[in-house]
Amino acid sequence: MMPKYVAAIDQGTTSTRFIIFDHGGNVVSVAQKEHQQIFPKPGWVEHDPLEIWGNTVEVMQKALEKLSDQLSVTSDIVAIGITNQRETTVVWDKNTGKPVYNAIVWQDTRTDVICAKLAKSGGQNRFRKKTGLPLATYFSGPKIKWILDHVQGAKEKAKQGDLLFGTIDSWLIWNLTGAHVTDVTNASRTMLMNLKSLDWDEEILKVMGIPRAMLPAIKSSSEIYGYVGAGFPRPIFESNIRGEKTSPLQRIPVAGDLGDQQAALFGQTCFKAGEAKNTYGTGCFMLMNTGEKPVQSKTGLLTTLGYKIGNRKAVYALEGSIAIAGALVQWLRDNLGLIQSSAEVETLAKSVEDNGGIYFVPAFSGLYAPYWKSDARGVIVGMTRYVNKGHIARAALEATAYQTREVLDAMEKDSGVKLTSLKVDGGMVFNELLMQFQSDILNVPVVRPKVAETTSLGAAYAAGLAVGFWKDFDELKNNWGKDKEWHPSMDSKGRKTLYSGWKKAITRAFDWVE
Repeated sequence: MMPKYVAAIDQGTTSTRFIIFDHGGNVVSVAQKEHQQIFPKPGWVEHDPLEIWGNTVEVMQKALEKLSDQLSVTSDIVAIGITNQRETTVVWDKNTGKPVYNAIVWQDTRTDVICAKLAKSGGQNRFRKKTGLPLATYFSGPKIKWILDHVQGAKEKAKQGDLLFGTIDSWLIWNLTGAHVTDVTNASRTMLMNLKSLDWDEEILKVMGIPRAMLPAIKSSSEIYGYVGAGFPRPIFESNIRGEKTSPLQRIPVAGDLGDQQAALFGQTCFKAGEAKNTYGTGCFMLMNTGEKPVQSKTGLLTTLGYKIGNRKAVYALEGSIAIAGALVQWLRDNLGLIQSSAEVETLAKSVEDNGGIYFVPAFSGLYAPYWKSDARGVIVGMTRYVNKGHIARAALEATAYQTREVLDAMEKDSGVKLTSLKVDGGMVFNELLMQFQSDILNVPVVRPKVAETTSLGAAYAAGLAVGFWKDFDELKNNWGKDKEWHPSMDSKGRKTLYSGWKKAITRAFDWVE
């Protein structure tokens, strides 16, 4: 009898999930757990890699327990894919398995001095032709350099070959299988990989002072990297769901690996050049498939790897990255106490008819695409006595839609492709107010798929293709279905007035840090 399921570990910025899918791409079991956000100084954001690993093991076990009646002793899960928060940097001792420092998160801005020094020779685009990326605090390379420069003994250990670097996918695969690998999508976010050779760039490594021996082997996004329980890994479970001595996941292949936004592109089945998706999570990320050749952006977008399936040619993408989207709603909840849960933001925003004349520019980690200003800071402009918390909530939601418009405008200029509709996914797509406003401000339909877990699904698809669970892209296309579609209802004058107000407001966020 054919095995039934493929699973995905979705390790995100705020939580870790383990999701099990059937052949139709439907979610049959899921477990999730949040991890601590660590803010040692202004602009610094860290995670505990050991906490993330522990949470990963926990959610795997919980999701399996929910399906215990349907899983055989040897397990009906044929493969596991991994998708992860990108750029977040872990350096660990390969002999002990312990990190030498907390994971430095993609949002962290402490490397601004490093980036500024590197930019003195060749400017912010010094490495862009090779990597597709500007010099920015966002990417992993400067974070590795910071750890080597600031953690006592790290530089010497790295030179001796005792330290390993990885983005979160590498950290988890190493703990699961003992293999030190990453895929092309995650490697393309380090600012250390050459887009054309798909290998680490010796010149950039030398400039950064990063030993090549620290770095994982770069693989495709869909192949068997190793098997659960083979190698260094810590025990997955003390006993499995039926009490046997070994985990039901032992010897299951880990066979898919995609950075979260590329996984969403793949899960949304954007397989043709010109197809695009937007993911609304902690940040907001729009990717457009540009085919088998990298397109260098002239408008501040990133040139990145879309995916590489087995021995097929790599597929590239243009990306517009927005640092703060859902994180702004969390900030309203956790820092200001305006809402008790993230879901309440829509109700609060609906309590007013419009934004009351205010704009909220959430440049908490600087501004990403298309500006790339690490010294920008968040502002609320247009405040009067009339404004209440409903207006603030509404302006917070609208900020995500405005930033998406800026990215789309840039993407259309770079690609020469006029978008006719936008596929959306992520936690915020269930916010009806935001989705309607997004359609209004873009003036295109916005489409939500039946399976909104497209990030996890993309990783599962990659793993399933590697082991033959799905035969080809056509099978994956057939799984995609529309859940809901929003159409523009705003007149052109209103759209133009609101957007011009945003363009004025965002300039107020520039150059706050001396």
